[in-house]
Amino acid sequence: MAGTVLRETRDGICRITLNRPHRLNAINPELLEDLVAALQAGHADPGASVLLLAGAGRAFCAGDDLKEFDRQATGEAATRAYIERIQDVTRALCFGPKVVVGAVHGWAVGGGLEWTINCDLVVAAEGTRFFFPEIALGVFVTGAVTALLPRLAGLARAREMILLGERFDAQKALEWGLATKVVPPAALLAEAEALARRVAALPQGAVRDLKRVLAVAPRASLEEAMRLETDATVRGFLDPETAKRVARFGKD
Repeated sequence: MAGTVLRETRDGICRITLNRPHRLNAINPELLEDLVAALQAGHADPGASVLLLAGAGRAFCAGDDLKEFDRQATGEAATRAYIERIQDVTRALCFGPKVVVGAVHGWAVGGGLEWTINCDLVVAAEGTRFFFPEIALGVFVTGAVTALLPRLAGLARAREMILLGERFDAQKALEWGLATKVVPPAALLAEAEALARRVAALPQGAVRDLKRVLAVAPRASLEEAMRLETDATVRGFLDPETAKRVARFGKD
């Protein structure tokens, strides 16, 4: 697979790489379509026991591509379809049968932070920066983080992270349960692949059963969270004030 997402299976690991490095792998419609397809193909690949999600270039994912905001907020139906596609990535990450290891570096912002939270195991590079810019822009978070983040980091901290958009580093991500381990940037992919190999070497029936069982109980609440997130995000995208905030982002 070429284009905005690369996929390669080797040694039992399906490596999926976000591939818009010139935009810090920011999310646009093409990347969403390619990523959903890559994740679904990875889960269906009989040669892969585990998926590894990474980003090309200087960042994991810088969130929604604000330079393409006008393409994404073109009306109720089109905007809802776009947001639902973002949620489809979360469904593939959280509810797919195979463990997903995230290799996160540079920036994991907005949707990039959401996808970090959606991974089963995360190796983060020292120096990685995370934050949610959505509320400040007048939109809303997606990725079921309104349900997942309070479980990981606690309700008070989840409120602070989403509402205030405070930036935090890889060490804080580790302390707050958003990362499995933190490593030097040069060691990121090697460490993520080593972790993926450990998962791939386990009895796959038991691994898949564990992921399925862990997902069964919260699935209804995650789907309901995503439904509410989608409604709120669509309202935000279509609010004329949001377009003004997006245009000012990074200039204030």
